[in-house]
Amino acid sequence: MSNTQPYTVMTVCTGNICRSPMGEIILRHFFNERGLGDQVDVESSGVSDEEWSHPIDPRAVRVLRERGYGDEIPRDHFAHRISREEIDRTDLFLPMTASHMRALLRMLPAGKRAEVHMYRSFDPNLPKPKPGREDQIDLVDPWYGGKHEFEVAIDQIEEVAPYIVDWVAKQL
Repeated sequence: MSNTQPYTVMTVCTGNICRSPMGEIILRHFFNERGLGDQVDVESSGVSDEEWSHPIDPRAVRVLRERGYGDEIPRDHFAHRISREEIDRTDLFLPMTASHMRALLRMLPAGKRAEVHMYRSFDPNLPKPKPGREDQIDLVDPWYGGKHEFEVAIDQIEEVAPYIVDWVAKQL
């Protein structure tokens, strides 16, 4: 990491309308609470362009507001597939599922030096999955569900956020 550039964390999901923007907002909040907001830039993207230009899913917005993140929800969120420029500047990629991780790894250019860890892999209370079984620690997909599934997703994101912040703080 350059001393003039912030450490960049990228949360990654499918379409960049549910899990990854929720992770972005919550992680940014936790970094700011720890006084690291000026040293860490948190962004989000998707591995697909199927939701291109869409805002954050209204159900995600609702649970974020209910948890007290309402003032931190960006009004100009623009769902997008991760770009080459974003890949080049990111230090830590946090895919939400094993499928996202595989898609992301295929996008990384040869020689790209970055950390790629599934979001929930930072949870010390979860067993480390065996190779090929990383889907055991997937963050729940709330897309086809209702309020309950979005609450489970935000619970999983919030539970792991402090561990990610601790890990990144050691990298600075």
